[in-house]
Amino acid sequence: MTAIQMEALDFRYLLLEYYKKLDINENELSVLLMIDHLRSQKNIFITPDLLSLKMNLTTDQLDEILVKFLDRKFIAYTIDQNGNMKLSLKPIRKILYEEFQNNLTKEAEMINDVQKSNALKNIYQVFENELNRKLSPLEISLVGEWVDNGLSDETIIAALREALAKGRKTLKSVDRILLQWQAKDDIEKTGGYTTISERWNKDIDKTIEIAKAKWIDDED
Repeated sequence: MTAIQMEALDFRYLLLEYYKKLDINENELSVLLMIDHLRSQKNIFITPDLLSLKMNLTTDQLDEILVKFLDRKFIAYTIDQNGNMKLSLKPIRKILYEEFQNNLTKEAEMINDVQKSNALKNIYQVFENELNRKLSPLEISLVGEWVDNGLSDETIIAALREALAKGRKTLKSVDRILLQWQAKDDIEKTGGYTTISERWNKDIDKTIEIAKAKWIDDED
């Protein structure tokens, strides 16, 4: 995330959202919020004495909290180009932004897991209904591989129905059809190259020949 993107996120929202996870208590939270408030009023050098004028905590308590923040690298004292010392919240801002990004990643993974689970349930149900039997562990593993490779449940089910229309009732036939569709799609998009060639471990000419050919159901 760039500096501009980070600045676009509301610091106070992130702080209130994640302070418990960062093991910050309510007194410490109030100090961070007050520091942010004072900085917004152009107070750059913030000390325990200055904070005590705005808060009910004692100077000693505030001094202890600031030392703790420094130890945990939540804040930093820096010197600007004019030689003035200032208190910076950039360290904790960065920590909060990273926490925010990690949370977004986890949420996306959870959504993907739910979507994959729903797709698999749909595929299993349709396959077992169409084939009138339970899938074997190896067949379940193959279906999972299709989904992991980015194939939608609609595409997989369509391939099953094409196989059934040809009188073939095995997942091997479905796999062949899916490979043929993917190879054709790759060839149309790239004008010749297909990643399916890597799976088949064949040269491009052979891959194109297979992609163009109609499948003969002879060994299911």
